[in-house]
Amino acid sequence: MAKKPKKQPQSGSTPATVALTAAGAAFTVHAYEHDPAAASYGEEAAEALGVSPDRVFKTLVADVDGRLTVAVVPVAGSLDLKALATAVGGKRAAMADPAAAERTTGYVLGGISPLGQRKRLPTVLDASARAHGTVCVSAGRRGLEVELSPADLASLTSAVFAPIGRSA
Repeated sequence: MAKKPKKQPQSGSTPATVALTAAGAAFTVHAYEHDPAAASYGEEAAEALGVSPDRVFKTLVADVDGRLTVAVVPVAGSLDLKALATAVGGKRAAMADPAAAERTTGYVLGGISPLGQRKRLPTVLDASARAHGTVCVSAGRRGLEVELSPADLASLTSAVFAPIGRSA
């Protein structure tokens, strides 16, 4: 028997925006035309939205000692895997298998949001987020970002703040 195709979310409705609405959080959705040839989804978002790359954060899924963990870092830099492992009390971290990241979060690569994931994972938000009134993260698909306060992002994902990003 063939699998039923999944319903595509309406214009700005994704599990991330549904979770934000249900929580009563203040947020703004920003849509832009995604270019499939873009080298970096995060940098593409920053440029399309006219926002500093220091305020646009990418969501990465890593494997820390056999446990999937979410890292949210500025698109202007990279993830320090050793710092991520330390932040969650682990010893070793490596980027997660892409298929496992998609299956566990319910999102596709380039559109993984730290919000509204299929399975809640331990989450670490780079400490630099605290320097901004609002930050942008994926709203759950390529070409859609959500802007919210770092405090709300941390609260809604049960994230801890830690210096896990490296400057470019």
